[in-house]
Amino acid sequence: MLKLCFAILFGAVIAASPAHAARCGGDFNTFVAAISQEAAAAGVSQGVISQALSGVTQDPAVLAFDRRQRGTFNKTFEQYVSTRVGPGRIKMGRQMLLKHASLLSRIEKQYGVPPEIIVAIWGLESDFGKGDVGKMPVVRTLATMAHDCRRTELFQGELIAALKIVQRGDLPLRDMIGAFAGEIGQTQFLPSSYIKYGVDFDGNGHVDLRHSVPDVLASTANLLHVSGFKPGAPYSEGTPNFEAMREWNRATIYRKTIGYFADQLAGR
Repeated sequence: MLKLCFAILFGAVIAASPAHAARCGGDFNTFVAAISQEAAAAGVSQGVISQALSGVTQDPAVLAFDRRQRGTFNKTFEQYVSTRVGPGRIKMGRQMLLKHASLLSRIEKQYGVPPEIIVAIWGLESDFGKGDVGKMPVVRTLATMAHDCRRTELFQGELIAALKIVQRGDLPLRDMIGAFAGEIGQTQFLPSSYIKYGVDFDGNGHVDLRHSVPDVLASTANLLHVSGFKPGAPYSEGTPNFEAMREWNRATIYRKTIGYFADQLAGR
């Protein structure tokens, strides 16, 4: 969702917002000091706060990218899907279905989401973990967006959630690398959703959405499951499952693309 970052997961994002937002704008260092207090009040240790926020600076490229976003699609479905679901991606997706068949079967049994939906999302978001998952330091990105006054409470919540990911030991700070709105991992979870929906499916004690395929795929299924996705039911436009995918992405055209890709993977 690198280009769809403000159309996704807003219920979870808003829930992550701090009760008393730090004042946005003005001197950046003053803002960082204030958000550090908010993080401490939310239970983040001083060690993590210092490690993550000491010396952090604004990133003008993040603000420039944000200003270019429109949050809507100006292509028809046919135009859009032709750029996202080609023969090569379908072929690779079918290979992933076979390679991870046992894992996907266990995930479907637990969360009720069919393998083709999970693999379709995985392919669209990061080419099955082999594509672009972002190169931006998540804490710097989120601090920059939180300081900006357009959606400060939203991104303050995301920043504190990112610090909690580090504190839980899921990812070290050096691995907190993501996209232009702080999305992390192979299916591009915002930090609040990482906290809310992340699953340690490989059983190693950590939720690792950058490197662990079991965690990535199970967490993706868990998000849809919690959002009301019904096992065995259709997911085409107008169905309850299509509405459940709204928690993944609010854009109708994107959800239609997930469904189309899933159908191609399943040979329908």
